[in-house]
Amino acid sequence: MPDSQSTATSRLSSAWRYGLALLISAVAWGAVAVAMDDANVGDEPIMTWLLIGDTLLGLGSFALMRWRHRWPGPVAVLTGLASFVSATSAGPATWAVGSVASRHRWRLLPVVLPLNVVAGIVQERFYPGEDDLPLWASLLFGVLIVGIVVAVGYAMGSQRNLMDSLRDRAFTAEREQQARVAQAQAAERTRIAREMHDVLAHRISLVAMHAGALSYRTDLTPEEQATAARTIEENAHQALRDLREVLGVLRDPTVPTEAGPERPQPLIGDIAGLVEAERLAGLRVSLDDTLDGEVPEGQGRTAYRVVQEALTNARKHAPGTSVTVTLGGSADDGLTVVVRNAAPVGSHPSSLPDSGLGLIGLDERVGLAGGRLGHGPDATGGYVVRAWIPWQV
Repeated sequence: MPDSQSTATSRLSSAWRYGLALLISAVAWGAVAVAMDDANVGDEPIMTWLLIGDTLLGLGSFALMRWRHRWPGPVAVLTGLASFVSATSAGPATWAVGSVASRHRWRLLPVVLPLNVVAGIVQERFYPGEDDLPLWASLLFGVLIVGIVVAVGYAMGSQRNLMDSLRDRAFTAEREQQARVAQAQAAERTRIAREMHDVLAHRISLVAMHAGALSYRTDLTPEEQATAARTIEENAHQALRDLREVLGVLRDPTVPTEAGPERPQPLIGDIAGLVEAERLAGLRVSLDDTLDGEVPEGQGRTAYRVVQEALTNARKHAPGTSVTVTLGGSADDGLTVVVRNAAPVGSHPSSLPDSGLGLIGLDERVGLAGGRLGHGPDATGGYVVRAWIPWQV
């Protein structure tokens, strides 16, 4: 649709320019014809030239206007030369001068302008008439007409350039808006993936661990089997509840919902409950909390996710080892979270899939909070996850 509109606009623009040039040529030819009739010029060769030669030369000048954009200099010179002896070439010559001015081709104007002024003087004396103007009057009149044409052409060119500039700015702004939308969508997808991983990986790893124990441990008593089955059921239900919470957080707040208010996101105080749940699930984990002050909600949520992911990794890659969670810091020193598991004894191949995205997501989350995350083996063969988060109030 925009291409067809642009084509229609271009055709209309060319049509009115041809119409105006034709009107100028008709007025110039009519004025010459009236002047020659008043001078009683009858069957002289000059009259034959006006009727035939002048008209044919004017038609040739109109034909040249098709190439005014490709070769503006030659077209302006040829139409100017034709207007020396052809009144019907006055329209194309005027159009060519205006086109050169509208395109701001200043190097051509010193050639084109004097040529057209002289052409007007010569044409006036080429055709006989009763009252010829003095040379100075013809020169002044020619300079005035050509100056007006140049001024009008320059104004039209400036207006066209302004519209082109505004159109380019609109297109650029639209492209930038599309890029911003795409970037926001990518960021939102990353946020959704991070929330899904943080919330579900912890619960699903518990389910998989206990399901694996039921599959491979044939020495479990019925009571232990029932306990493992209840743990699987509870964590499966909890995973579904956590999934609903994440979807509730990510849901568009402008969309009405019949559900009640969403449950709050975990904070620093919920780490104790997380550690206790892990201890009940069979993980040997302890918590050392030496925090001095009330941790802001955003930093507390980040600390919770760090501990949650570190405990999940410890259960997957170092089952049966002891894990220590240390929380410390103050408003001046910042918040420090350290999760360390001892070196695993023997070989413990994990049946749980390793996505490789947990620590990457943690690094992004801690970085967004303005902190730093480090992880890796320690000197004793264990593994340490250490995060520092600024205590922003």
